[in-house]
Amino acid sequence: MDEVEVVVAHSERATLRVGDVFLKVDSDQARLDVEVAAMALVPVPTPEVLWRKPPVLAIAAVAGTALGRLGEPSTASPAAWAAAGAAVRTLHDAPLPPWPRRGKDLDELAADLDHECERLVTDGVLPADLVTRNRQVAEAALRPWTPRFTHGDLQITHIFVDGDEVTGIIDWSEAGPGDALFDLATLTLGHEERVGDLIAGYGTDVDLDMIRAWWSLRSLLNVRWLADHGFDPFAPGCEVDVLRSRM
Repeated sequence: MDEVEVVVAHSERATLRVGDVFLKVDSDQARLDVEVAAMALVPVPTPEVLWRKPPVLAIAAVAGTALGRLGEPSTASPAAWAAAGAAVRTLHDAPLPPWPRRGKDLDELAADLDHECERLVTDGVLPADLVTRNRQVAEAALRPWTPRFTHGDLQITHIFVDGDEVTGIIDWSEAGPGDALFDLATLTLGHEERVGDLIAGYGTDVDLDMIRAWWSLRSLLNVRWLADHGFDPFAPGCEVDVLRSRM
């Protein structure tokens, strides 16, 4: 009998692996609706949907291995990173999905940034100079952008490769119209040295300052949430190190 592996689990959702099947349990059915719809639309490799019985979605494992992990050097080749960039560009060039943008608007993000920066300092989580510097960097991301079909949570562990080929992109529950540079920043968070390889495959001019702004913004907003949900943003190469790299 296959063992049950807990891939990720917190108060909002959990993902379990049993053999070659992933079981996603989510209390928010809208997220699962988006995930299934997005995988049916996107012009990039995705997992096969095996069955769905709310609140559970079963999907097949994809071949290959993740492009890397946050906090660890990526062992994937430059060509694999370029292939990932090409796949993301294909996604961003696809027609927009029929559902509205998920997540918060610019005013809400700005308010969240104000709140989190204040809490990080007053609670003694991070030094004031570190927060202030990264807030200055992060504010550049709070600008209008042209909506693209985005993944919305394109962490490095969500792209799988076999050699130099992308075999699958997983976890589409946040997909929708969004900022293409947010996807690129999420994918390269903690792997600044691989940005050039990714952009080589993406194949267009990219505003690196905007990517750095999203690194700071995402990290500032996530440090307390990660700590509260059993993750360690202070681990080497993770969010706090990303913030320190801007000093």
